[in-house]
Amino acid sequence: MTRLHGRTLVTAMCLAQLGSLLPHVAVPGIMAEHLMPLWGLSAAQAGLMASAYALGYTLAVPVLTGLTDRFDARLILLAGSIVSTLATIAFGLFAGGLVSACLWWGLAGIGFGGAYMPGLKALTDRLLPGDTSRSVTLYTASFSVGVGLSFLVSQLVADRFGWRAAFLVTGLGPMAMAAVCLLLAPFQPERLANHPLDFRPVFRNRAALGYIFGYGAHCFELYGMRTWIVSFWTFVAARSDGAVLSPIAISVIVTLLSLPASISGNEAALRFGRHRTIVAVMLASAAVAVVTGLFATMSPPFLLALVLIYGVTVPADSGALTSGMSASAVPAQRGATMALHSTVGFGLSAAGAWATGVALDAAGGPASAAGWLAAFAVLAAGVLLGPLALWWSRR
Repeated sequence: MTRLHGRTLVTAMCLAQLGSLLPHVAVPGIMAEHLMPLWGLSAAQAGLMASAYALGYTLAVPVLTGLTDRFDARLILLAGSIVSTLATIAFGLFAGGLVSACLWWGLAGIGFGGAYMPGLKALTDRLLPGDTSRSVTLYTASFSVGVGLSFLVSQLVADRFGWRAAFLVTGLGPMAMAAVCLLLAPFQPERLANHPLDFRPVFRNRAALGYIFGYGAHCFELYGMRTWIVSFWTFVAARSDGAVLSPIAISVIVTLLSLPASISGNEAALRFGRHRTIVAVMLASAAVAVVTGLFATMSPPFLLALVLIYGVTVPADSGALTSGMSASAVPAQRGATMALHSTVGFGLSAAGAWATGVALDAAGGPASAAGWLAAFAVLAAGVLLGPLALWWSRR
């Protein structure tokens, strides 16, 4: 059997990740038009439903990624991809309200917990040290392309064939990563004396913790924005008499901007310094969020410009944060470091999706300009914790 190596390995893992991510935002993509009116959900309830995926991921990833320091990551990646497929399809077949939707979507998140960071570990285990930074950035940047495809496919299928079909179709995507697993060469991690789920050495690595906590602030803003971008543009379109881009187009365009933004952000970090670049990006992103909330009732072209800028600033620190974490990790503890990185990130992703929905409800709901001001203010407050984390890590 032909094994994957070098650039072919990186390319295959990035392309397969597009399949893994096909279900990723199926719930946020269709909930405004389909699930919220069908099940009578408030914004807070819809935010909770969307965050179930990130919550399931958060519960699973410390165990599954931590185990990659002891076992070959490709085995965990294979199992996670299969669970992700089965749970997403089960959502389409059996979800009938808030509780069942949260349960199935949470299980899909658990499956993804065995796919994303174990996939990154499977990749870095098979790379030479000099290839790591840019390869990690390409892998994390391809995340955004996959999310863009998830927005596009889920909404188009739901509008044409019904919301259940959206989950049946997107649920097949993770099998692409399962196929790639069969082409990866075996890898045996060094046997460690400590337990594979012992994260105490990671908590003693202050440099890595700065990137980990900064990543959490980034994820709070990113997942909050991605959960509610379709609803926000639905609000904008409803107030406009002229033609505007559809919510589907906005969600896909904003998400696809993440690829060049993440790569450019990492290149800037390599040139100007990681901490300096990440802090500048986070401050800019918070400012754009506040301005967007303040001017939520302005004309669609003006808001389109702001949303596109926000689509660049939100993900621009992602590659720099993740490659900084990987570079700061002790090699024998890289799996545990990645596990904590992802646990913090997706835990705060769940909080971001839910907190944004709560803010919307508290200030008047998704049809209210005051609601969107509150929502964007919450996103800005969340990302501003990132510079504090980086400052703390250097003290």
